[in-house]
Amino acid sequence: MKTAKFLPGFVLAIVLAALAVAGLRAQEKPSEKPIKAVRFGKLWDAKGKLWTNAIVIIEADKIRAVTTDASAIPAGAEVIDLSRYTGLPGLIDMHTHMTMYVDEMPQGPTWKPMLDRLIATPPAAEVFLARKGAMRTLEAGVTTVRDLGADQYLDIAMRDLINHGEMIGPRMFVSGCGLSITSSPFKQTAGAPGCGVADGVPEVLKAVRQQIAAGADVIKMYGSTGTFDDVTGFETYTYEEMKAAADTAHQFGKKIAIHSYGPDGARDAVRAGADSVEHATDMDDATIHEMVKRGTFYVPTIDHNRYYVDNGDKIGYAPGYKERLEAYIARNLETTRRAFKAGVKIVMGSDAVYTMYGENTRELGWFIKAGMTPEQALQTATGNAAALLGKEKELGGVAAGYLADLVAVEGDPLSDINVTLNNVKWVMKDGQVVVDKTKKAPGQ
Repeated sequence: MKTAKFLPGFVLAIVLAALAVAGLRAQEKPSEKPIKAVRFGKLWDAKGKLWTNAIVIIEADKIRAVTTDASAIPAGAEVIDLSRYTGLPGLIDMHTHMTMYVDEMPQGPTWKPMLDRLIATPPAAEVFLARKGAMRTLEAGVTTVRDLGADQYLDIAMRDLINHGEMIGPRMFVSGCGLSITSSPFKQTAGAPGCGVADGVPEVLKAVRQQIAAGADVIKMYGSTGTFDDVTGFETYTYEEMKAAADTAHQFGKKIAIHSYGPDGARDAVRAGADSVEHATDMDDATIHEMVKRGTFYVPTIDHNRYYVDNGDKIGYAPGYKERLEAYIARNLETTRRAFKAGVKIVMGSDAVYTMYGENTRELGWFIKAGMTPEQALQTATGNAAALLGKEKELGGVAAGYLADLVAVEGDPLSDINVTLNNVKWVMKDGQVVVDKTKKAPGQ
């Protein structure tokens, strides 16, 4: 009984001693959050400032500070000297299909068009092969993507593999299965409708909820015909169906992207409350004005049709595709020019598929043709894109508290956009170097 009286004090002494030892060990051990300091000759922070001799101090996966004071580098920090290069925030591609990767294959006895090979690829193999496109995307300086449509929730699987460190790739915000109208005839033995297939408001509500239940970050809806070498733009969903999808997505805190190749689907998508319209060619002045008024983002995806023109034979498109696509590109560019001039918020999206990964930023060249300066074009892949994601305090800029996504390019990207397209030398994502082309091979 006497021992019991002294037990609390004895236990307290042990606890205090343990805490003291832990404190000493914490002082002896290096910080569990590694510190890096990255030096750039120039740094465009996407916040309106071009730094000279900038130093970005990084703690774990976040930026602690941006400075020009070398004395601010903490003792023991790993210093990465990129003073030969210009720094940019990690770029954001807001329209991809990361799981739809197909390797280049030389023509021969076993050669098949890319479209046929993609269809024949089993789902597990599709995700495994997608790691190659993911790496090429990082090599283009793109550290974040919004993925707008994949079969069987493969995009959700890929996102999670990357987040868990089981695959190297850009940070992914995914949509699951895009919503689309019925496009196959009735069969007596038909089973459940395909993933995302929905007709009428009740089915649309269910399909949106299914994507959210599966873990989608954003909702994708196909509001018109048109894809691949099909450049028709006939509206598919009604305004009421689009509004039901938008309202339900917003109810659950999700944003919605609505695809429309033509003006009618885009008009109703904007009125229905879409956060972004994808492709949207030939929009009239009233729709563009409404986009400005509502703050609707526009993702033109001009360059993906250039890719189709260059690769249509390999993909397996029908004869005549080049003329159709080239005519569409011209109208797409003109619509982008008009929208930009009117003040619509433009965002970079590549619509990368097949072997297009690594060409993600070529869209920026079209934005220059649409009347943007290089800095304005870069803003579409940084601040504007982050705002559309709702991550403007985490992504798309180089500032304290932001995720440590950085890109080094050789040259001046603010005077020549081709520097960003062709001269990416180094990429960091979440404080980890994922691409490094700055080190010369032996003998060079």
